[in-house]
Amino acid sequence: MRRTIRTIRAKSHRRKNWTRKRIAHWLVERLSEPSVTLVGIDHGFSFPVKYFEKYKLLHEWQSFLDDFQKHWPTNEDNTYVDFVREGECGNGAARCGDSRWRRITEMRAGAKSVFHFDVPGSVAKSTHAGIPWLRFLRMHARDRVHFWPFDGWKVPPGKSAVVEVYPALWSHSFPRDGRDSHQQDAYAAAEWLRRNDLHGSLERFYTPSLTPHEREVAEIEGWILGIA
Repeated sequence: MRRTIRTIRAKSHRRKNWTRKRIAHWLVERLSEPSVTLVGIDHGFSFPVKYFEKYKLLHEWQSFLDDFQKHWPTNEDNTYVDFVREGECGNGAARCGDSRWRRITEMRAGAKSVFHFDVPGSVAKSTHAGIPWLRFLRMHARDRVHFWPFDGWKVPPGKSAVVEVYPALWSHSFPRDGRDSHQQDAYAAAEWLRRNDLHGSLERFYTPSLTPHEREVAEIEGWILGIA
């Protein structure tokens, strides 16, 4: 079933005028509509299985989201990743990882670890800031949305989906047309999703080629859409 691909245009002319909170509430509204929508988000949705083993966590995504938000409450007002890292709020020290740990999908993509902070191209900060908002979306969108692949590798017909994307896979495939790097990443991700939706190609990306063990691990760690 064809899905709606949307872009957000800010109403203000200020360069930085959006927040994760604003985007999350906007998404809840869109995902509550009857139309079927595909949302691609550029940060990790979960952590390497070694993290689960270190903290003896259930291999279950909702439990992970709840536990992480308690320690990294970055969805609360005026609560930033660096504040948690510095011990000013939350309890990040009790739930930290190792920059050498990488998810299977990150190794396949050549991407950095979700724990690799303070380096060019890092997604560690956006991941730690964004995971509590995934929990928010899941709580408020409820059964209207499929969080891939945690809710299953196959997205049911007629259901909206939220997926992890990695724009670096596609950014160089599209002309820049005056966009800066962030705008280009957003455009490339949306355009790649749109084209594969129109061509009916998304289904094959929902079922990447994995061994049974890799698939079992990926159901805990998550997967980047588009990684074969």
